[in-house]
Amino acid sequence: MTTARVVVGAVAGAVLLPLLAVPAHAGSASAPEVDLAGLRGVLRSAQAQGAPGSMARIDDGGTVFRAAVGVADRGSGRAIDDADRFRIGSVTKIFTAVVLLQLVDEKKLRLDAPVNRYLPGLLPDDRITVRHVLGHRSGLYDYTNDMFARTVPGFEAVRKRVFTPAELVRLSLGRPRTNAPGAVYSYSNTNFVVAGMLIEKLTGNPVRTEYEHRIIAPLGLRDTLYVHPGMKIPGRHARGYLTPDQAGAPLVDATEQTVSWAQSAGALISSTRDLNTFLSALLGGRLTSAAQLAQMERWMPSGTGQAYGLGLRRRDLSCGISVYGHTGAVQGFYTYAFASKDGKRALSAVANTSNNGTVLNTMLRTLDSAFCGKTVKALPGRTPRGKAPVERHEDVAPALTRD
Repeated sequence: MTTARVVVGAVAGAVLLPLLAVPAHAGSASAPEVDLAGLRGVLRSAQAQGAPGSMARIDDGGTVFRAAVGVADRGSGRAIDDADRFRIGSVTKIFTAVVLLQLVDEKKLRLDAPVNRYLPGLLPDDRITVRHVLGHRSGLYDYTNDMFARTVPGFEAVRKRVFTPAELVRLSLGRPRTNAPGAVYSYSNTNFVVAGMLIEKLTGNPVRTEYEHRIIAPLGLRDTLYVHPGMKIPGRHARGYLTPDQAGAPLVDATEQTVSWAQSAGALISSTRDLNTFLSALLGGRLTSAAQLAQMERWMPSGTGQAYGLGLRRRDLSCGISVYGHTGAVQGFYTYAFASKDGKRALSAVANTSNNGTVLNTMLRTLDSAFCGKTVKALPGRTPRGKAPVERHEDVAPALTRD
């Protein structure tokens, strides 16, 4: 039987200086204590439900809380640890949005300008703006619905493929749009493929270069990598296991893949440490101007207890606290990466399996443990602990319900 491993300690090293001279956001006067025992229990539950391993890290000011259960590698039996890198899936979308908002700060881009102004003829409707793309309100169909209608065969068909972004957009445009531009929120990976194309057109550089120069190097994110179209996760990493659609079928090791089907919508690799550092910097006002951070936080409803801004999700927890970040689903990994409004407390949690809705819902409970503490009293209209809204497979094939 695998036991949970817990570490609490102080952060060593220098404090990062602001990247931009902007005011930090004010935080709440007090916050509940971290429920470390509850966090351990969540990870144990995820393991019992089919995740080979799971781990979580909370950075809270100068204190770090770590918990891990299970294995990073089913073959060797090596225990999973927060030093392990993993694929972060759609948490990549925050990185992509930050780069574009920095370009807005640099007067190279306007949020309310048509995408076709910068990428002439790419989209069939000049009413689709950059803001619509970053907020999932473009109406562009998500090509992954067709690509992964059958989970394992769909994955194996693209595991080694290398797409151009234009090819992915064409797959989307072969299907009717889901809504008129700006009408409603409708999650689509196509949007952030277009966002990556905007980055490359406006800077003249690959998205990798822009991630590295604007975010990764300034923040010292030593585990955050964009290796597309390389298939391997460099360095120490957890292996990712894809759950087949057929009940009882063996897990598929999905660790090695190009992730070319996602690119700027979901191909980054990172670690729990780096994700917490990134979210703290973003919400602390150190990656964009205050004006552009405010644009990221112009919310549209996106499901029960959720809202979406520009590449950033808000989740309203059962204790009345709201947290900010993104979920990530990529073959073999589920990630939750969220922080407090001021960025002073951040959680990253990952399970090394996917296509398992039970595990996905269980990992959602790490947010309560991290931000609500031991006592969770539901407010009017909120959902009490243990009865969280059912998560959907929104990052990969969002229109498909599998559980």
